[in-house]
Amino acid sequence: GADGRLATVRADAADPADVEAAVAATLERFGRLDAVVANAGMATFDSIEDGDPAGWRDMVLINVLGPALLVRAALEPLRAARGRIVLVGSLAGTVATRGNLYGATKWALTGMAENIRLMVAGTGVRVTLIAPGRVDSAFWDPAGGTPPGPSLTTGHIADTVAWVTGQPDGVDVASIVIRPVTALEGHSDET
Repeated sequence: GADGRLATVRADAADPADVEAAVAATLERFGRLDAVVANAGMATFDSIEDGDPAGWRDMVLINVLGPALLVRAALEPLRAARGRIVLVGSLAGTVATRGNLYGATKWALTGMAENIRLMVAGTGVRVTLIAPGRVDSAFWDPAGGTPPGPSLTTGHIADTVAWVTGQPDGVDVASIVIRPVTALEGHSDET
């Protein structure tokens, strides 16, 4: 039902050639690039102390390298369009958790958002970091499903991305932390 307004491209977020090809395909199809959203991510659901390093490499590549590759590939057309970069991080990138390498990758993304903002300052490109708490999604499948307790939906995150990208020229929403409503306001165990 997208009437030709939707194109899908299968790509590995941590592969530079795949990311460049996805951006090129988008430009070929639509003629310009108004926004990119780096949303690929994964977790190994273990700790540095007792985890399996075999999965850590993919997690770091997808969660940290992937967004950097997307920004690099999209930067020139985004400058031309005075577009937007949206990085979907995590509450885990704002609240430290003991031994959590996933959280460290999201802290890296939080820092990357600010580094990119400094890099594009004065070009009209805007950068937003969205840091959600627990989201009921396929992200949790390797851990046996979404943990019990309040969760956001993927629709909440999509609505937030749409709101950010719909802001008028001259408005830069730097960061948004979005959490599910909990019974204990201020409780930070939502990552």
